[in-house]
Amino acid sequence: MTAAQLQQAIDTLADPVRALLLQRFFKTGPGQYGEGDQFLGLTLPQQRLVARNFRALPRPETEKLLASPWHEHRQTALIVWTLQFQKAGPMERQAIHEAYLRHRSRVNNWNLVDITCPLLLGTYLLDKDRTLLYELAAEPHLWSQRMSIVSTLAFIRKGQFQDTFGVAEQLLSHPHDLIHKATGWMLREVGKRNEEALEEFLTDHHGQLPRTALRYAVERLPPSQRQHYMRK
Repeated sequence: MTAAQLQQAIDTLADPVRALLLQRFFKTGPGQYGEGDQFLGLTLPQQRLVARNFRALPRPETEKLLASPWHEHRQTALIVWTLQFQKAGPMERQAIHEAYLRHRSRVNNWNLVDITCPLLLGTYLLDKDRTLLYELAAEPHLWSQRMSIVSTLAFIRKGQFQDTFGVAEQLLSHPHDLIHKATGWMLREVGKRNEEALEEFLTDHHGQLPRTALRYAVERLPPSQRQHYMRK
């Protein structure tokens, strides 16, 4: 299996009409967060199917795909890593995790971040020191910062909320809407499992949370509580 073979499998599914829609949806225009990215027009289910067929692709070949200018080449390569990670032992998981971090500049849109970091960062760090997430939150790189908060989804699923709150506090003053949405999303996930923990955080921080983050965070609370926090 080679990167060229996987590229060919993707390219045969290209849909130019859908590609134009995706370029607008993922904000690829001048000055937008996905500026310059190029799309072939594949759906996510199509890419998942290709990735399953290439799940044995060697890591060096997968890394070649991450250098591609085409979004779907990079996304499918990342999906291959998630499939490999789920079946891997400790040493192979570490190798995939480290490769992911090395190439994080190519994980350069919110969908690429969101389908990978809860597993390749969050799950990997479940039994390890989590300082890395705070370091990523401090980087002047939008996608590393989004990774730092979305990765905590793996901890939330285990009933562990401290790092979600810690990273959220670090990102309170972030200017970008994509970070506000991700932070609110993770806080909402906490609230699904422990409403009391979410309300304790909101009591301390709702006045500092960006409006979008707050709206996402309180989405599943009872109407009276939502109104209480949104008014303040």
